[in-house]
Amino acid sequence: MRPGDVDVVIAGGGPAGAAAGLALARAGLRVRLCEHDPARPFRVGEGLPPSARSLLRDLGVLERLSADGHRPSPGTLAFWGGDAAHAENTLFGVGGHGWQLDRVRFDAMLRDAAAAAGADVRRATLRLDAAGDARTPHLVFARDGHGIETRFEARWLIDASGRAATFARAMGAARIAHDRLFALHQRLHGGAASDRDGRTWVESVEDGWWYSVLLPSGERLVAFLCDADAVTRRRLLGDHGLWRHLARAPRLHALCRAHAWRPHGRALGAEASSAELDPVAGERWLAVGDAALAFDPLSSKGIASALYTGLRAADAILACDRGDAAATGAYARHLHDIHRVYREQLRAFHAMETRWPHAPFWQRRRTAAVA
Repeated sequence: MRPGDVDVVIAGGGPAGAAAGLALARAGLRVRLCEHDPARPFRVGEGLPPSARSLLRDLGVLERLSADGHRPSPGTLAFWGGDAAHAENTLFGVGGHGWQLDRVRFDAMLRDAAAAAGADVRRATLRLDAAGDARTPHLVFARDGHGIETRFEARWLIDASGRAATFARAMGAARIAHDRLFALHQRLHGGAASDRDGRTWVESVEDGWWYSVLLPSGERLVAFLCDADAVTRRRLLGDHGLWRHLARAPRLHALCRAHAWRPHGRALGAEASSAELDPVAGERWLAVGDAALAFDPLSSKGIASALYTGLRAADAILACDRGDAAATGAYARHLHDIHRVYREQLRAFHAMETRWPHAPFWQRRRTAAVA
């Protein structure tokens, strides 16, 4: 290799890309991790379940996470399928508590850990000039914030570009969406002095479902999940429309009113469908995180899956470099099985809600459950 060339280039510096970069750099590979998103003061995607503790330990960042100001999450309070509350307390479970994350701080911590392990972490936008194969490397251009473009070669490419799966799709992969779920988020302020309920609240309603958490910043987040084709975006995203819509979730609305929470900033929207990439790996490339598998927020699997797929993709690359030509195919099959089991579990949970049999949102999920 020439100076500047790498073993692995990673497109995306979120949890999946950073986990893969950390594991590969720690194994001695030359890794370049390029994050193109500008720094943002807030990033949605805040829940990390107790089951992720072993992944954090494998990455060597568990102690730092515990000391980094994230809010412990003691469990879930769900109003689903009826008026009764269903509480799950994780504090006394084997895995202990989960976390409500400051995502900006969490992502930066993982990138810092990857850099400390030897990865070359850059703020840059990648462009793939030519895809590699078994004999030739990927030809890549990276453009930094000053517009300076650098050309280099990489034996492997990891697509950690999120739901867009930019590079995998450019190489022929297809994104298969299993629903049209859409998320609308609103941050609230003003109730931190009295609200100490750190659980994740979940409440189903006729046209979708809501969740709410306390953030490490002291704010509360409320989110409404519905079908994209059922959203009047201008109404819900503008002029506190989402805040007014919260009145349709009586328990969560009462919680917010009891602690005088009020909207802070504007509501934001984002796709939240269950989706998978086909295939998730090819000739000298693999997809990780949301680029490979995307989950309904109801599952709380997003960030844990990002860490897991990042680690397993690193394992596959290392195995391939040792001569196991079947490693990337095994990775792809494993991820397909994960998403199949997840969809079965999600259908079973949706089937528990029977109060609105004629509502389009629940009709669609009941049809999926029967199918």
